[in-house]
Amino acid sequence: MNDPHIAKAFDRDLEAIQALVMKMGGLVEEAIREAAKSLKTRDTERAEKVRQGDRKIDELEDLINTQCAQLLAIRQPAATDLRTVLTVMKIAGNLERIGDYAKNIAKRTEVLSHMQPIEGASSAIRRMSKEVEAMLSDALDSYIRRDATVGEDVRHRDLEVDQMYNALFREFLTFMMEDPRNITACMHLHFIAKNIERMGDHVTSIADQVIYLSTGQFPDDQRPKDNQSIYKVEGFEEADE
Repeated sequence: MNDPHIAKAFDRDLEAIQALVMKMGGLVEEAIREAAKSLKTRDTERAEKVRQGDRKIDELEDLINTQCAQLLAIRQPAATDLRTVLTVMKIAGNLERIGDYAKNIAKRTEVLSHMQPIEGASSAIRRMSKEVEAMLSDALDSYIRRDATVGEDVRHRDLEVDQMYNALFREFLTFMMEDPRNITACMHLHFIAKNIERMGDHVTSIADQVIYLSTGQFPDDQRPKDNQSIYKVEGFEEADE
């Protein structure tokens, strides 16, 4: 891309696409926040807004992918420019999946609103969601600033999310063993916690992309994960897809 006019056009097109990514990121952050609030307050109207809002997130991903494809076809970028476009598409895909998980939380919130609350569960889940939301905000900021150091910090913070999830898992099992009437509610709450844990995984994937974009290499070590829980219940490990 030696022609300065072509380079300027590429930069302009890419800047417009990156603005869409940040808009999408803002909507996803809001979806995480509102889904957690709806669970804590048992607000089914708020939960429904989260579900409906997921359409806009999906539309933005489609628009970003379309514009990236056009940019690749017309500008034919190479080296760093090509890496940037591919990174944008990967980040958009991760944001879309996080939005899906927020929507799934909202779906289960509507079901839980008709059940007896589990003491302390919604507050603990909201703390977990706040950590993931903060990680996402930092990951997007690191992308804009091309800051691999912040990206690496985000990767390591996922360990705390895993630990929070495992602690909740143990609590839910305790509640179910103490009173079988808690089983259905605890199953729904577990799936919500697992969805948030999966959100953290997608945020760390965004951080991986930032590191790749900044350094040209993916992290050569596996990001830390807390998979030490000995509690396994058939069908209890999987989140909504």
